[in-house]
Amino acid sequence: MDPAQANPRTARDDWWRTAAVYQVYVRSFADSDGDGIGDLQGIRSRLPYLRDLGVDALWLTPFYRSPMVDGGYDVADYREVDPMFGDLTDFDEMITDAHGLGLRIIVDIVPNHTSDVHPWFVAALAAAPGSAERDRYMFRDGRGEHGEEPPNDWESIFGGPAWTRLPDGQWYLHLFDPAQPDLNWRHPEVRAEFEQILRFWLDRGVDGFRIDVAHGMIKADGLPDIGWTSATTGRRQIELLGKGRLPYFDQDEVHDIYRAWRPILDSYPGGRMAVAEAWAETPQRLARYIGPDELHQAFNFDFLDATWSADSFHKVIDTALAEAAIVGAPTTWVLSNHDKQRHVTRYGDGEVGLRRARAAALLMFALPGSTYLYQGEELGLPEVLDLPDHLRQDPAFGRTGHSRDGCRVPLPWSGEDPPYGFGPAGSVESWLPAPAGWAPLTAQAQDGDPDSTLELYRRALAIRAEHPALRDAPAGDGTGLTWLEAGPGVLAFRRGDDGGTDTDGGAAGGADGGAHALICVVNLSGAPVPVDGYGVPLITSAPLDGPPRGRLLPVDAAAWFRPA
Repeated sequence: MDPAQANPRTARDDWWRTAAVYQVYVRSFADSDGDGIGDLQGIRSRLPYLRDLGVDALWLTPFYRSPMVDGGYDVADYREVDPMFGDLTDFDEMITDAHGLGLRIIVDIVPNHTSDVHPWFVAALAAAPGSAERDRYMFRDGRGEHGEEPPNDWESIFGGPAWTRLPDGQWYLHLFDPAQPDLNWRHPEVRAEFEQILRFWLDRGVDGFRIDVAHGMIKADGLPDIGWTSATTGRRQIELLGKGRLPYFDQDEVHDIYRAWRPILDSYPGGRMAVAEAWAETPQRLARYIGPDELHQAFNFDFLDATWSADSFHKVIDTALAEAAIVGAPTTWVLSNHDKQRHVTRYGDGEVGLRRARAAALLMFALPGSTYLYQGEELGLPEVLDLPDHLRQDPAFGRTGHSRDGCRVPLPWSGEDPPYGFGPAGSVESWLPAPAGWAPLTAQAQDGDPDSTLELYRRALAIRAEHPALRDAPAGDGTGLTWLEAGPGVLAFRRGDDGGTDTDGGAAGGADGGAHALICVVNLSGAPVPVDGYGVPLITSAPLDGPPRGRLLPVDAAAWFRPA
């Protein structure tokens, strides 16, 4: 079934402009067969939950055949489902059911590198230096009298050098784990292969792609040195990501790839799209990834990295909207993902962190553009900080001590004890153990509780879907937001028809302007703030203090208002 028949929000070809997209970390979402690992049939069984949550689309992390050195981002076969997740029939059944419920499906594509057990790399290892098989990857001779030094000083994102030497003396490039060799995207066979991979999944009905390391496929000519390493300065090269130039990221030629991909997406009906995981040193360079001849969206990671202050959020929002204005397209907003510490913990953990996370959700949902949720944030899950080291599977952990496993712990669905209904009754322990204290956070425990984070998300997403000020795609410059004057440490802005503002910074509203407008207020100050001037409350992340007149928005809280 066409998703538009079940969900009018996804009926338009530009559905992605205002979509609420839910990221599914497949391994940790839902387990259908009791082996402790999430799978495609597990996703299929929970699709009604996602429909009822109010999202428009799912983004699935890689489920392709893989040795799982890096959680599936080391792909051995881009056209097969890994047996731990099911098979292609399971995928087809899942996407059919999703479309029947009005949910779009975005899948991850990993074009910068393959697994070291991909047939191409296996053939390259068996071939001689200078062979056609090795030309699909980045093989080079080393420096030094006997080639014993790496070809340049580049570092892996996961720590250590970005080069590994083979017994025959040559080195190969891997910007991530040695099990993830980088492809040579100047090779026509590489480009042709990925164009066919896109068509393979588009033919199966996927609605879009999230492009992993979208800024990384092209490396600077000559592979020049950076001139310093973490060993010489104590500063890792990855710290320049999004802040400076690196010869292995954001090279101009990468845009040729996306100009070749866009006609493929446009040749399929129904609004197929692509969103880039891209980092660039300026808004202007990031904006180059988006446009009618390249990609539809790029993630806005600055919003995720904003500190808990009005000034930080205000600056990030203004910058993101300015980036959107450059290309006349809406931006994206995200608070957490599978690579970052969950924002409940980033914002202070415990009661403070959860209170701030709830407020941040209302802020994010009120902004123009599309929003990306990470699974479990609707339950208020914190980062799991005390996983035993021997259970951690992030390949970066052994080299840097940093692990992303804490945000990848399987979801708690029901029950009093781990693994909290992650799999069927009698299932084995989940692949990463859930904490003993998560029983109050399960979806079952929060369902129907008006004070729960799950119900807050459901109500906010329902308003977002129906309110004309939030559901309509931003026009023209892609902004659709007007800042209102507010006290120190307070953010206030208006979406929708402009009815003016009163002298206290609230919305005065015209005779009927309030019906098509919404005001969002977020209190990041150190004291409650009066909100009577903003209108009728629609939803709050925490109860307002005070009587009906003289109402106060508590500290670390947000509220939406309908102007009077």
